[in-house]
Order: sequence, then structure tokens, then C-alpha cells
Amino acid sequence: MAGNGLPPLGRVKLTDLVPSEGLPSDSYKLSISILSQSLAQFSAAIIQFPESDGALLRSGLDSARLFFHQRASYPPPDIIQTNDSREWCKTSGYYADAHLWQETYDYRPGLTCLEPNNSLEFPPAGLQDIFSLFGKAARDILDAISYHLNLRSSPFTEILDNVPLRNREISSSVLSVCCYARPSFQGAQHHHITTQDNGQMVMYPDQDHQFDKCLISLVKSDKAGLQIRDCHGRWILVDGELGPQEVVVFPGLALYQATAGYVNPALHKTEINMQDNMYGRCSLAFKLMPKSMTNLSCSEMRAAGHGVEAQFQIPIPVDDFMQRSHSSDQLFNRPSLQCFNFPMAQDGSMKPLMRRRKQNSRIKPLPPSKRLRLEAQRVLKERVQDIADKKGIKLRFCNLKECESHIHTLDSPCANIRMEIGWPPGVPFVHPHDLPNKAKIGFLEAYEPGWTENHDMELSLTEPGQASQHSADCN
Repeated sequence: MAGNGLPPLGRVKLTDLVPSEGLPSDSYKLSISILSQSLAQFSAAIIQFPESDGALLRSGLDSARLFFHQRASYPPPDIIQTNDSREWCKTSGYYADAHLWQETYDYRPGLTCLEPNNSLEFPPAGLQDIFSLFGKAARDILDAISYHLNLRSSPFTEILDNVPLRNREISSSVLSVCCYARPSFQGAQHHHITTQDNGQMVMYPDQDHQFDKCLISLVKSDKAGLQIRDCHGRWILVDGELGPQEVVVFPGLALYQATAGYVNPALHKTEINMQDNMYGRCSLAFKLMPKSMTNLSCSEMRAAGHGVEAQFQIPIPVDDFMQRSHSSDQLFNRPSLQCFNFPMAQDGSMKPLMRRRKQNSRIKPLPPSKRLRLEAQRVLKERVQDIADKKGIKLRFCNLKECESHIHTLDSPCANIRMEIGWPPGVPFVHPHDLPNKAKIGFLEAYEPGWTENHDMELSLTEPGQASQHSADCN
């Protein structure tokens, strides 16, 4: 469950994420920094649509409540969900999952929905406009993530649907109108009901922890309840204080695969407050999906100089990827979207300071030797952080370049920081700006004796002279 306080999720205006010709504006770069940091820390962010779109979202949720409220108490057997992964790109219309106490209406342009008796089914109102609104926003967010990863413009166009769809094409992306725990919906529900400290009764469906097998998900709900696991393994409530025009966005498994694991997917679940639950909890969930006849490839990541591990080297057909099972144990503890640690404002919001970077007139792909060295550095840093987390050590990574010339003096910047945070004696202070270094190797040897002998091959990937001048202690 989420803690008492809401996490400082990054809030970004959608209008600031729309790219324009020429050099990127300061607001564009600032918004991408906030978005990337929020995705790295919480696997989610909040997107603020223009105020004029708030009315459309509100009317969509009102229509959803009315649509489900007039449904039968228990659906007929032919519309009970079977969870057939082969039908991932063909779902349309109303279906129910009694196990999760969930009803869904999928709107997929290009498919006509029929009732079981072959009569025309009338969907909730406004779905076409909401689909168009969320679809455009999801593509802008995907382009913003691509910019942060230094990929070329619109690198995922080949695996996305045409805009607009061509003749007889069916949309791969889908807008799902969902209703959880409708009191009048009766079925063989399996769920836990617990009482919180404030006396409220909350229901958690069994086995409700899931990933979305999409590129980007956008969710707008009428009640709080969406929880996502952050980078520290904690469940946080992400839709507790959403404005009328605010929507939660989070990455899916397809984006994780296409970025070689650099963008972690969101593991999420839904809690349902049993009080004030006349209509259940309704939500609008848009999933930007890749086309079924395409492949998920990391060629764009390689072209941008990113290291690509063996499991991402071979392109995967989208249809095969959607039918596979994905374990959460294999997806976490991996390098995530890189971000900067920005200072927090007094109100707790994320207001990062603008950093001016030197703009390279030409960006060239890194040579193979450089990519191998960076990959060895990343693996080494990841292993150090993993050991520190398991040991409960508050590991500090120094990012002060000037400490290189002060490593033997008493007024070392690192020495001052060590004293301020009460750094334990004998634990190396790690420097990520010169990797791998003696401090990291010393740290690994302290907790895994013989580590160096077993990893001579990895250490040999670094060029001669790359070993750090730092000693194990920076004092």
C-alpha cells in the first residue's frame, strides 16, 4: 500500500512536450527532464492536458458509469474473459473478468462491436474523441522519451499504426473503459478486503499485479486507487490528487524491449475503496500498441551508442512478444532511464534547475571499444548498488569532478561530504565519473572476496589507463 504522503510525481504540461522545428526550447528540455526523472524513480508521471480537454474526460467518465450501471448483474458465459493472448489485437466491445471483479469495454477503431445476439452494441459516449486525444498525447510522450535517450526523431514510427488508419486497417492501440467492483456486478470474485488505519475498507483483487504489454499507457480514473511499484520496491498511489485535466502515464513492456531495458515498465495494481462505491471505480485507459506484423528491435538504441545486452540483440516479432509470459524478477534490478537528481522546492514539487549543456555540432555513434567499456562500467556500478541495497548501506556516488585533483588533501570535497552524512569508516566512497575504479573494486572485494579474480574478463574491457587514480578512501 502507499504511504501516508503522496509521492512527488513529476507533473508536465502536454503542450510543453510537443516538439517544434529548430532548436529545443527551454520549456521543452525542462519538461523532458521532469518526465524522465519521474519515470526513472516512480515508473509513472502526471500529464496535464489543456483545460478545454478536462470537460471531455469528465463526460467520458460520466458516460462510463452510466454504461456499466445499466448492465446485467452477471454477464452471460460467452462474454467472460478467457485471457487468450492470441487475441490481444482483436479485443473489442464489452467483456468481464469475474475473478478480478472487473468489467471492460474496448474501443478499437476499425472493428464494429456486436452483442452476443448479433445486435449492434452502443458504447459509452465520446470514445472516438478520447481515443484521438490520448493517441496524439502518447506519441508526443514517446517522442519525448526518445529525445532523452538521444534517439532520432520519431524512431518508433515503423511499428505504430498509420495516422489516420488506411482502408480496412484495424487499430493496434486500444482505449479501454473499465469498471472495478460495481456493487450490482455479481460473480465468483476472489479478493481480499482489508481495513486501513483510517477505518476505510479497501479491496485488493488476487493476482492483480500486472504489466501492460504496450509502449505507453495513459489512465484517467474517477476515484483514486492506481498503485505502481517504484524503483525501491514500494507501492505508491499515483492518482490520489489528479485534477480534471490530469492523466497518469507509465511505460509498458514493449517500450522496455524496444529500448533494451533502459525504460523499465510499470508494475501496477488497483485498490478499491469499498465506502462510497455506488457505481464502482471507472477509468479510461489508453494503450499505445505496436503493430502485430512488425518487430521490436533495439537497432535505434545501438545507433545512438547505447549498450545492448544479449537478450535484446535479436529482434522479436510483436505477435510472439505479446503471447509470451514476462516475469517481474527478470525485469527489475536493471539499468533504468537515466536522470538527474534535481533539488526539491519547498512545496515538495519537482522544479529542477536548468542546466546548459554544450551543444555538439555533430553527434557520432560511439566506436565499439567505447561501447564495450561503457557497458563494463555500467555493469560494475549496478553490481555495487545491488550489494549496497542488500546490506542496507546508504551508498553515496560522488559526482564532483574536482575531487580528482584533491584526493590526497584534507579539504577534499568528498571528505567534507563523508563527514556531513556520517559515512561509515572502511566503506569506499564511489566515484562514477571514472569507472571502473579502485573504490568500486575495493567495495566488491569487501563483500564478495575473490570478485576480481572471477571478473578479470570484464575488467579487461577497459582501456589501459582508465583505472581511477582514486584510493579506496577519498580522505
